[in-house]
Amino acid sequence: MKKKKIAVILLSFILCGSGGQLFAQRTEPAATLLPGRQLMADTTWVAETSGLESVFHVPTYYPCNPVVKADRPWELNVNGDPYAAPFSGGVWFDETDGKYKMWYSAGGGKRLGLITCYAESEDGKSWLKPVLDVVPGTNIVDTLEHDCMSVLLDKHETDASKRFKMFIVEFNSRFTVSMKLKYSPDGIHWSGPQALSGELYDRCAAYYDPFRGKYVLSLKTIDGPYGRARNYLAHQDPEMLVSLAHRVYDNQADKFIRYWFHADEDDPRNPHFPAIRPQIYNHEAMPYENLMLGYFTVWQGPENDACDSLMVQKRNEVLVGFSRDGFHWDRRFKQPFLPVCEDFHAWNAGNVQSVAGCPLIVGDSLYFYMSGRYNSKPKHDSNFATGLAMLRKDGFVSVRAGQEEGTLLTKPFRLDGAYLFVNADVCGKKSSLRVELLDESGQPVPGFTRRDCVVMKKVDSTKFLITWKGHSDVSSLKGKTVRVKFYLKEADLYSFWFSPWKTGESNGYTAGGGPGLSRTGRDTLVR
Repeated sequence: MKKKKIAVILLSFILCGSGGQLFAQRTEPAATLLPGRQLMADTTWVAETSGLESVFHVPTYYPCNPVVKADRPWELNVNGDPYAAPFSGGVWFDETDGKYKMWYSAGGGKRLGLITCYAESEDGKSWLKPVLDVVPGTNIVDTLEHDCMSVLLDKHETDASKRFKMFIVEFNSRFTVSMKLKYSPDGIHWSGPQALSGELYDRCAAYYDPFRGKYVLSLKTIDGPYGRARNYLAHQDPEMLVSLAHRVYDNQADKFIRYWFHADEDDPRNPHFPAIRPQIYNHEAMPYENLMLGYFTVWQGPENDACDSLMVQKRNEVLVGFSRDGFHWDRRFKQPFLPVCEDFHAWNAGNVQSVAGCPLIVGDSLYFYMSGRYNSKPKHDSNFATGLAMLRKDGFVSVRAGQEEGTLLTKPFRLDGAYLFVNADVCGKKSSLRVELLDESGQPVPGFTRRDCVVMKKVDSTKFLITWKGHSDVSSLKGKTVRVKFYLKEADLYSFWFSPWKTGESNGYTAGGGPGLSRTGRDTLVR
């Protein structure tokens, strides 16, 4: 097999090690697949592969970026520098009224921090800044001077007055910040602070982990040899969560706050300052299908004073990771997911950071929003704009077969569902995808063999129903222990899942939502 660029990793090497016998683990107890699409980014359900490689994919930046930039007087700071981007902030699709909604940071005429503004869209690309009544004649929704803030559209909240939650890191002085929690029924009119943290470092983030039913604070800390790193704090009550937060550094012991992680040696480095060791500038996460999708903003320098003297932005780029338990992360892919642009004059020439709520699911695509910064002024933290990037649905990682047929075999599991779907690109002239179901002993199930499978070919689909001759579904096998074996040739497989519905809803989590999806935050039938 030919060598690929660094983004391509041999899946058979990662998963199989020395590559044992095909059915060496026949006595392995059957598991139950978690609801949702089984992504090729996750290897926990794979037993072995042959002749496949794992390919890491990155989004494509929207050519009309930035989609939001400062064009209102209140979006400039006291020096006239433009700010209009979520600093975590939030971009969500609200299924209750069919709108894309954005909460972003703006200059607000402030000297130290930023204020919160609101925008909305019909398509996620063209954004309107509505005139609201909070600060009449503007789209300002909160004037608290902040370093950063996270806005959650909480689709799991039963109290309508708390449907929107704002975790805002407020400036107390030039050198100190603390977090406050606010609620809103509409994302426009916000309550007063309902909880207050102790003193924190800047650039913290908040999100909800539905698998554990807890809100999470990703807290900045300083870890001696590693510089900027992260601490973890989680609680089912968001008010208690904020109240428990305070500074903890250098791995100090705390009853509630745990040291989490720092940057890896092989994280990207600034090509102009290769001696600078990377650090973790920010981290936040979202539930997608049956995984937590993590965004890791990797700082590569230089420090702020050097940025000002050199008239450049600091280099931050966003990498992705995946987690089953919400705490330990698979970060083996080191290519930037949301990179800076090497064009000195680009809107994202420096300091690219992630946004809460992403991705949004728009048809066959995932929408990712991010902040980026121009180099057009010397101040390192100015010239703040918002961009959009798009990726195929489930498109983080694919397993790819070339001209020689490759196979992937799952671990045994109890089948729950009636229809088998795949997300795959099988549109080459000689490409094909077949699926076989095996029983507990590793033998093909009659009627569901490779020969019985209706071949998928000349199709590129994010939701394709697999059938066999005489079997349009797998309901006859429900509750039985099976394995799935995929046979690929000149094809990419991104995910598979079993659905109770012929329309293919996965029952997985839908991250920031999207048009036509359920307002429950899960991929279920919309009634």
